[in-house]
Amino acid sequence: MKDIQLLIKDTEKKLTEKFKYKNPHLVPKIEKVIIHRGLGESLTNSAVLEKTYDLFYSITGQKPVFTKAKKSISNFKLREGQIVGCKVTLRAKKMHNFLTNLIFLSLPKIRDFRGISKKGCDQFGNFSFGIKDDSIFPESTTDLDKLRGMDITICTSSSTKEELLYYLECIGIPFKV
Repeated sequence: MKDIQLLIKDTEKKLTEKFKYKNPHLVPKIEKVIIHRGLGESLTNSAVLEKTYDLFYSITGQKPVFTKAKKSISNFKLREGQIVGCKVTLRAKKMHNFLTNLIFLSLPKIRDFRGISKKGCDQFGNFSFGIKDDSIFPESTTDLDKLRGMDITICTSSSTKEELLYYLECIGIPFKV
């Protein structure tokens, strides 16, 4: 299995050659990775909270944080302060471990996988995509009552979409052709 840190160093050299950066601080870097799951289902099924917490903790090695509703919305039967999501923000070594696991172990396990869409870029250097099935991770347990997905956001310091996509391609994220 490849080491993501070596790939990142090689990618920084390729970026410097392609975009001709004069200052090494201009070369984009991955700042953080955010993993999130909406838990609207937790209003009727409270076991989802514990399962999501355990899954995120086992995948990332870091305790997740529950997000709470800021406002009450009667149409959604939502009250202020109720738990509506779970997220983990990864940096440094845990981020590198997660990306290695995601790129080289988990994504290839997706059935009929044809790549990730390039549409997840924004103008701030972030790339977001969703995974529909969390059982692709080796750490997930087999006692799943329902398929649940998660959103993954990779935050970088790149200033253009072209830089961002080239950077992610070089570190090994498989995009659709």
